[in-house]
Amino acid sequence: MPNGVACTVSNCSFWKEGNGCNANEITIEIDQHSSHPYKEEFAGEEFGLSHQDQAKQSKATCCLTFNPKE
Repeated sequence: MPNGVACTVSNCSFWKEGNGCNANEITIEIDQHSSHPYKEEFAGEEFGLSHQDQAKQSKATCCLTFNPKE
């Protein structure tokens, strides 16, 4: 794995053989915020985008870096 992040979502454009994530950076959010549109480029402090959350279990999180292969 190039960056040490394990992933089994083989239809992601960042997935590489051996269950590795080849993204330079990943974004992970808790599920309750996973539908937030992070497409804008604003200062996070001003718009509340730099929040910190706590997840009780890993299944309560999701990777927002996912980009399907074409």
